[in-house]
Order: sequence, then structure tokens, then C-alpha cells
Amino acid sequence: MPSKDTITWTAMLTAYAENGQTSLARKVFDEMPQRNVASYNAMMTAYIRSKGNVDEAYQLFCVMPERNVVSYIVMITGFVKAGMFDQAERIYCSLPVKWREPVCSNVLLNGYLKAGRIEEAVRVFEGMSERNVVSQSCMVDGYCKVGRIGDARNLFDVMVERTVVTWTAMIDGYMKNGMFETGFELFLDMRRERIVEVNSIIMSIMFEACGGFGRRGEGFQMHGFGFVDEATKILHMMSNKNIVSWNSLIAGYVQCAEIEVAFKLFEMMPEKDVVTWTVLISGFSSKGMTKKAIQLFLLMPDKDDVAWTALVSGFVNNEEYVEALCWFIKMLRSTIRPNPLTLSSVLSASASLAALNEGMQIHSFSLKVNMECNLSVQNALVSMYSKCGNVIDASRIFTNIVSPNTVSFNSMIICFAQNGFGEEALNLFWSMQNEGCEPNQITFLGVLSACVHVGLVKEGRQFFYSMQSLHNIEPGPDHYACMVDLLGRSGFLDEAVELIYSMPFEPHAGVWGALLSASRTHLRPDLAELASRHLIKSEPDNAAPYVVLSNIYSSLGKVKDEDQVRMTKKTKGVKKSPGCSWVT
Repeated sequence: MPSKDTITWTAMLTAYAENGQTSLARKVFDEMPQRNVASYNAMMTAYIRSKGNVDEAYQLFCVMPERNVVSYIVMITGFVKAGMFDQAERIYCSLPVKWREPVCSNVLLNGYLKAGRIEEAVRVFEGMSERNVVSQSCMVDGYCKVGRIGDARNLFDVMVERTVVTWTAMIDGYMKNGMFETGFELFLDMRRERIVEVNSIIMSIMFEACGGFGRRGEGFQMHGFGFVDEATKILHMMSNKNIVSWNSLIAGYVQCAEIEVAFKLFEMMPEKDVVTWTVLISGFSSKGMTKKAIQLFLLMPDKDDVAWTALVSGFVNNEEYVEALCWFIKMLRSTIRPNPLTLSSVLSASASLAALNEGMQIHSFSLKVNMECNLSVQNALVSMYSKCGNVIDASRIFTNIVSPNTVSFNSMIICFAQNGFGEEALNLFWSMQNEGCEPNQITFLGVLSACVHVGLVKEGRQFFYSMQSLHNIEPGPDHYACMVDLLGRSGFLDEAVELIYSMPFEPHAGVWGALLSASRTHLRPDLAELASRHLIKSEPDNAAPYVVLSNIYSSLGKVKDEDQVRMTKKTKGVKKSPGCSWVT
């Protein structure tokens, strides 16, 4: 029968196409004794799936004896995927109106949304004579992604039918735009309606938000109001209790800093994968429980590069730098190859130890495994050479970065500033802005530090006050400390005191320490007494305020005051710590 033959030929064509053999599929198509609409549609689909060969598909579309709605869907999809929206619009406008809604419109609508062209998507959506839940859910998600939360919620509220996709898009929109409480309320509404199931995607969104916003209470409520025995309630709501669902629960508790509860859930799991183990290792490390992280790592049946990196970076984050290097060596002796994040972590450990030899060995290893051009590795190398005092190699690495980011510029600016190259640091700051790279708080710490080293008071003031006025960056305690240091060194001590009293938060010891140092240089016992009082209050065992104040009184010939300070220090049992250095 001819119809049966055509079906068989089309099935063969489709089989070749699904295996990526487009040329063989075309050969079958050309040899077909008879072709129908399904045959043409199958061949066009094969072209579009094969590296987006939309032109070949369009040639077939143009010569089709007859078309159906699938023919138009295939061609619109092909042009949309290729970013050829003008051609997609022409096909869309030429198709019969009866076939336009809602599927063809949804294809074009979704294409515009994925391309971030929200206004074109709105035009298509508003022009639709018939919309379904897919159309509306796409628009809710699209509005959320561009921050138009009000428009998204207005559409969400008028929807007659909502799927889990709709709820997920709206909840995620609130979370991504910082509207955590409203997002959590919507999550509770979804649970109360019991029309859609809570899935692992929604749980991941909620737990990520709880961790990011520090809302521990909400995290507990999602897990059954804070009791470990209730932690599986959400899982019981889900028909598909897969490993992803369990991992979402565990990751949520880790993000909420409830590692003990996360571990109990871990022990309850019927099956674990490498993600489960790695999340928990990271969780123990984040709580400073590195020994527990090691125990868990050693029990892990299959270790990949991500698990090794989680362990190594955990040591670095807990300032156990020698341990990080030791475990990196163990990793090299295993069959697992380090990834760029592993190298970045151990380079950071080397930098913190000022271990130039180890850092250079890791640098050589990065060259050997062709990771020297990875941006995170390059940034870590700049920082490592900088902290080891090797400005030349740090500058050489920085110069070889093809597209430096903010971290790259920050590392090099701080390198120059800390090693006495203040003018070079400031020149790089201007270059950074000329290249369109936005500075952040760390950038300005480096810039202000450079001003301190060079003694550029006027420029330092300008940089400090431009943080908020030009860059919308709130100065932090360390920025104030830099400014107090800059003003104090240059003799503007009264201005430094005024700046301290203008701080919107409590000054830390670094601020008062900078003022104390300047008071000693310029022999201002009144300000030294002020700074010492605050330092003694915040750091009662620190001998520096007593020593500096005593030396100032001695320089001014105030023997009685000097003896009084020494007696107070002795009475309180404060002892001066012996000097020490890592440099041998």
C-alpha cells in the first residue's frame, strides 16, 4: 500500500535524523517514491536539529505541495533558534489564522523571551486571540526575568489555570528580585491550594533564598516547623522522591547553617550520589568542622574533582593553608585531575603563607595541564605573586590576561598599592574604568591604600567621597580606616577625628589604631588618649595603646603621666607580645 510505504520511508528518514545522520536522511528523502506532508516535516526538522541548518529546511518548506500546522511550527522554531526573527515573523504572518493560536504564537513568544526581547514578546502575547497556560506562564517568567514583577503578578493573578511551571516562575521571580517575604508567602499559598506538587526545583529555589537572605526560620518551616522527625513531610508530598529532591533538602539545611540536621537527613537517604556527599563536605567546612569534612570525604565511595576541590577550598576558607596544600598533593597522587577552582584555592593558600616556592610549583603545574589561561587561575596567580612581593611576575601575569575582570584589576591594584607603587595603582584604576570594568568595595580599598602610600590626601578624599556619589558604593569600616590613616599621616588629625565621629557604624580597632599611630607621629597626646581608651575597651589584652601612650608622654617629658600608664598596664597584667615573622 502506498500510504504504508510512505510511512515506512518516513520512519527510516526520522531514524537517521535522530542519530545525527542528516545526509543519509536526505538520501532517503530523495529516494522516496512518494512523499507526504509528514515526510517534508520530518526532513525539515532534521535540518533544523542538525547544527541549525535552517536555510535547507526553508528551501523544502517553499516547495512543499501542501502544508499543515506542524510545517509552520517547524519553520518558525528553526528561524527563532537561529535568531532570525524577521523571517520567523514573515512565516508567522503568512500562516492561516486558524493554525496560529496558540501553539505557533507560543513558539514565537518563547523565542523572543529567551532572546530577552520583552517588548516584542508582549506585542505577540497581546495580539493573541487565544492564550493557554503555556503562553501565560512564559510571559510570567519573561516579566520576572527583566524585573517587571508587578506585571508578572498581575498576569499570574488573572490566570484561570496555573501549573507548577507558573508557580515556580513567579516564586523565583520574587526571590531573584529580593522580595523574599512575598515569595515565601506565595510558596505557602501554593502549598495550601494543593493543586500542584512541590518539586525539587521549587525546593531548591526556596532553600537558596533562605540561605542567601539568612532567613533560618523560613527554612525550618519548610522542613516541617523545625523538627528533624518532620523533615520528610515535604518529601511525602512529592510523588517523585528522587535523589534530586533529597539533595535539595540537604542543601537547604546547609545554606541555613543547620549542618547537624542536614547530616541526619543524609543518613536517612536511601541512595546518595557525589552531589550529596560534596554538599555535606562543603557544609561541614563552612562551619569550621574540617575534621568532620575529612571523615566524610574518606568515606565517600566515588570522589570527583568537585569533591576534592570542596575539601581543599574548605581548608583555605578556614585558614588551614598547610592542610590545603597537603591535600592538594594527595589529589595529585590520585587519578583525579584538579580543575581551575582547585588551583585557585591552593594558590590562595600559598599566597596566605607567602610560600613563593609552592606557588611557583603550582604555577608550573597550571602550565603543564593547560590551565594557565583560565581567568580564575590567572587572578589567583596575580594575588599569589603580589602577596609574596613579586610585583614583576604579578604584572606579567596580569598583562597576559585577555579579558581582565574586576577581580583581575583589584588583584593588580592591591599588588601595586601594597608594594609601594601607588602611582601605578591609581593609573591602573583609571584604565579599569576606561575599559568599562565597574569598581567595587575591594577596588577602593586598593585605591585608598595607594593614596596612603603615596600621600595623596586630596585624591584620597575625592576617591572616598566618590564611592557613594558616583558608584553607589557605601564605604565600609576598612575604607574609613584607610582615610583616617591617610589624613593622620599627613597631619590632618582633627579632620580624621571628625571623620570617625561621622561614621554610620561603630569604628573597629583598625580605625582607632590608625588614629593612635598618627597621634604618636605628630605628638598629639589628647588624641592618643582618645584612641587608647577605645582600643583598650575593644582589645583589653592589647599592649599597643599603653606602649604608644607611654612613649608619647616620654617624648613630651611628662614623666608622671608616663609612669601612670606603665603602672596601669602592669596592674592589669597586660604584656607586650614578642614580635614574630613568617619570613626566615
